[in-house]
Amino acid sequence: MSPVIEVRDLRKTYGNGDTAVHALRGLDLIVQKGEYIAIMGASGSGKSTLLNILGCLDIATSGQYLLDGIDTGEFDEEQLSLLRNRKIGFVFQSFNLVPRTTALANVELPLVYAGVRRAQRRERALAALELVGLQDRTHHRPNELSGGQQQRVAIARALVTSPAIVLADEPTGNLDTESSREVLGILDRLNASGRTVVLITHEDEVASHAMRTVRVVDGKVAGVLV
Repeated sequence: MSPVIEVRDLRKTYGNGDTAVHALRGLDLIVQKGEYIAIMGASGSGKSTLLNILGCLDIATSGQYLLDGIDTGEFDEEQLSLLRNRKIGFVFQSFNLVPRTTALANVELPLVYAGVRRAQRRERALAALELVGLQDRTHHRPNELSGGQQQRVAIARALVTSPAIVLADEPTGNLDTESSREVLGILDRLNASGRTVVLITHEDEVASHAMRTVRVVDGKVAGVLV
């Protein structure tokens, strides 16, 4: 069985000459379908750059990234966008919700971009909100929700396209202990249902939810804990 994510000698450089920043320096990584991995590293280690490339939000300077066996380096911006929308769900530390729209409308947003009809959008968004336990908050705006509830809306939005892979960048970074526990419980259940989860964190307790932890130092994998 081929890996869902395969990264070979990945390099990412920002800028040129003496001021160039080498965010990734020949990183290799393989993630099998259904795995749950945590990526850890100090600030500036390259872990967020890696996640952005895995999510097709950025492209590598050199090296190869295969997503489900597809070489993403051969895709243009539009093709990458389509690939991202079909295969990947994102959860960010800062929630990234649209402030003046309801939880339901926020969750529907990826389906609007995908051209899904309104009735089907509504049905799928309601199902995603129910999955994260927020079926009673559908018409609340972000400022009417707690931080934990906002992150659960963000997870529902990530799930509404039925992605095979969920990428989470410090998803508990802005949450209290109880809200963090709820969010991690949702990610655990998503993985148990067969989804591949890649999680960035700087907290050992959060990383302990994963099957293995990949440590990134100076743009390279420095070690793997199982």
